[in-house]
Amino acid sequence: MFELLRSSTLRQLLARQAPALALSLIVAELFYKFGSFTLECLGFLATWFVLDAMFAQIGRVLSKPAEGKT
Repeated sequence: MFELLRSSTLRQLLARQAPALALSLIVAELFYKFGSFTLECLGFLATWFVLDAMFAQIGRVLSKPAEGKT
């Protein structure tokens, strides 16, 4: 986490992480009622990780130039 914060500017972090972070907070607040702060926190972090990976993959697919077209 420290390396992530240190290696990026605030603008880069917000652009890359804000959508996944916000959606993860909403999901965790609405659906995670484990009765334990630790379990809910781990669920939130896992959700953030998965959503961030999905957004990154979608970004790579959308930014990839169409192959085979001339």
